[in-house]
Amino acid sequence: MSAPTTERTARPRKSRTRSRNINGRPALVISTLRPHQYDLRPACASLICPDCKTWVPITGVQGRQQKLVPHDTGRAGKDAAVRCQGSNRLITVDVAYETWEQRLQDGGAETAARRPTTVLPKAFSPRTDRTLRARAERTAAGRVADWNAVLGRVGDVDAARKRLPAGDAPLDGPPLPLTTLHPQRPAC
Repeated sequence: MSAPTTERTARPRKSRTRSRNINGRPALVISTLRPHQYDLRPACASLICPDCKTWVPITGVQGRQQKLVPHDTGRAGKDAAVRCQGSNRLITVDVAYETWEQRLQDGGAETAARRPTTVLPKAFSPRTDRTLRARAERTAAGRVADWNAVLGRVGDVDAARKRLPAGDAPLDGPPLPLTTLHPQRPAC
């Protein structure tokens, strides 16, 4: 008879176990963990296993000996069944429930204070505000009138560009353009 070739999967985890096995590693002291890494509520006392970084229930919270539930490193029913080295590790609960709850609330308030607030738009200077309002109030006829008002000065600048400086033209480089482009605007 040959051995099965299928890979074992992690067993479904029980919420509570009554194993007498004890891990040989030193007891994990709750006060060395951050308040968000453990939960001391009696209904679901648990913590993040330092070895596999998963939430694991604590058995015997109100008894003499508290320890982590035996658990696998992978997800139940999905990954390979590899027992975590932190299974059955003793836990020393040296933090009162009220103290833990207060630390957790203080940490939440501190985190909320570090989060950015709503970004408010920058206030306009009076000059910018006037300019934006004037643009909003302008019409197509007003824009044409503004263009006609500066057309004379544009023509003077174009005429100044057409005048060549006294002396010879530069030998290297492209020739200077002598005509000015006048784009046609569509009628409004």
